[in-house]
Amino acid sequence: MKGIAQRLLVFCFLGWAVIAFQGCTSSYISIQEPEQKNRREECVVLLHGMGRSYSSMSAMQNSLTMSGYHTVNIGYPSTRKTIEAIVDSRYPVALEKCEQFSPTTVHFVTHSLGGIILRKALTGNKPEKLGRVVMLSPPNRGSEVVDAIKDWLLFRWLMGPAGQQLSTREDSVPNQLGAVDYPVGVITGNQHAFFDHLFAKIIPGLDDGKVSIERAKVTGMSDFLIVNESHPYIMDSRYVQFETGYFLKHGCFKHVKEPMDSASGSDWYSK
Repeated sequence: MKGIAQRLLVFCFLGWAVIAFQGCTSSYISIQEPEQKNRREECVVLLHGMGRSYSSMSAMQNSLTMSGYHTVNIGYPSTRKTIEAIVDSRYPVALEKCEQFSPTTVHFVTHSLGGIILRKALTGNKPEKLGRVVMLSPPNRGSEVVDAIKDWLLFRWLMGPAGQQLSTREDSVPNQLGAVDYPVGVITGNQHAFFDHLFAKIIPGLDDGKVSIERAKVTGMSDFLIVNESHPYIMDSRYVQFETGYFLKHGCFKHVKEPMDSASGSDWYSK
């Protein structure tokens, strides 16, 4: 039975790897400007998750741009560098791209590893115009999945040094960052993608297939929301996009069951 379980775990990991290699080394940037009629003088930086590319945040970016924000959706080589190296090389670029719009406020929306990269960046270089932060499925206290497979040669090869830094150990990067002292809203899921079911069995309590609900939380956060979504696809949910925009405007989630309908999306966050 142990051998079967191990083979199933390998199958789940390979499924994860397929998703991960959609664009894991991409450093491209997508910059969008809103229409003049609903333009806000605010910028949102989007940071994708482990092994993904900026394109994985495209639906979220489009939603925020339609709602009046300038958006900078930045890619980074998540499987090739440490968290610290990613911060040093890409975080200044994101801020520079935002500044070209002379925004009054700079917000952030992150997915998974992106949340840890942002927390690390803000410990040393917090923008004067820092606004609000929404983290989607962040491993804010590490992940038991990493604990279970971090020593696998295949995992180390595919997910690189940053993958090794996301364990639940006290000395892991997430657990060394401390409390947040800026407005943060965390959204995490309680569903599993088809290749994550076995991963879920090694995570205590409710989880999204990669991160437990409890380990998504961070001390000092302003609000917390659990949604019926899985880790890889949470950012594609229209409901999550609605709640993300609502937090950026109000500093809290609306906690509604369904997002308001809107032809243009521009009035989603006004109520």
